[in-house]
Amino acid sequence: MSTILAFLTRTRGKKRLSFADFLTYLYLTLGTILMFGPIIWLVLSSFKTPTGLIRFPPTILPYRQETITVAGYDDPLELYSVTFDDGTVRQLAQVRRVGIEAQMIDPSAPDEIIRVNIDQREPIENVSFALENYTEGISRFNFGRYLWNSVVVTVLATILTLIVNSMAAFALSKYQFRGKNAIFFVTLSTLMVPLSVILIPVFLVITQIGWNNNLLGIIVPGAATPTGVFLLRQYMLTIPDELLDSARIDGASEWRIYLQIILPLARPALAVLAIFSIMWRWNDFLWPLIVLSRTEYFTLQVGLNSFQGELQVQWNLILAMTVLTLLPITAVFAFLQKYITTGIATTGMK
Repeated sequence: MSTILAFLTRTRGKKRLSFADFLTYLYLTLGTILMFGPIIWLVLSSFKTPTGLIRFPPTILPYRQETITVAGYDDPLELYSVTFDDGTVRQLAQVRRVGIEAQMIDPSAPDEIIRVNIDQREPIENVSFALENYTEGISRFNFGRYLWNSVVVTVLATILTLIVNSMAAFALSKYQFRGKNAIFFVTLSTLMVPLSVILIPVFLVITQIGWNNNLLGIIVPGAATPTGVFLLRQYMLTIPDELLDSARIDGASEWRIYLQIILPLARPALAVLAIFSIMWRWNDFLWPLIVLSRTEYFTLQVGLNSFQGELQVQWNLILAMTVLTLLPITAVFAFLQKYITTGIATTGMK
């Protein structure tokens, strides 16, 4: 712990902060707030009630208004702190509100109705985490089925992406043939084609094959990615050709070279592509929404759309389920993040 503290508080100056230190810590603080602020807001908002989500001004922590059960009233009444004209402050329960007038009662003497202006009252609140957002969301949301579908799609699509892209990158980086550079540039040029342009043609192909309402219709179309081919090709260029020539002299086939030499040496780049692919597949919404119409095949992202109706959006349940959908991808990223710097930093180096 002391080592971490010393690392975080180190300065360029001898004994005190220099101007460069001030700018550095200011930049890092702002960057941390910009990156983690929305995530913290998302997690805390997932514990808020529907009323707490729409209140203005908004609050960071989840607050809930205190209520009290009063004899003669079926539902619990909300508690308010009321300041009267003479300066006295009393805790009253609100029965109803009519325009700018609130009809209140004293819980100890509920027979008398006290009429006050709404500006004279302040709600009595305390920090409360609405765990029912998660329990209700899971009960109304087929979370287990959608989670399984998302895991199947993500795992199989990632494996297929790694295989297809690594074979293409191996050919483009280690074989010499006519048109190799042209194929590579055409592959990269597909990055400039918007997704909306190819949605209809790909959907027609999927329909002809019969992969509508089938997880294969989500897994297969995005197997080959120009980003993955570029990343792996640039990394494989750093692998010495002498290793491959030595393996061929020893009688190794091209498949053996690919499996036992290229893939192990390209592990950092494969890990980076795996992280990207997992994030792409896990967060994909538009294409599964187009291909899938039966709820038993929905992924988590498409399933979240069920909480959004034409007249009402259940933001408290959407936020709670969104937090749950972020947990698996966060765990995978934390496990593989050590390969990101190595894979990207060494890509394209000779």
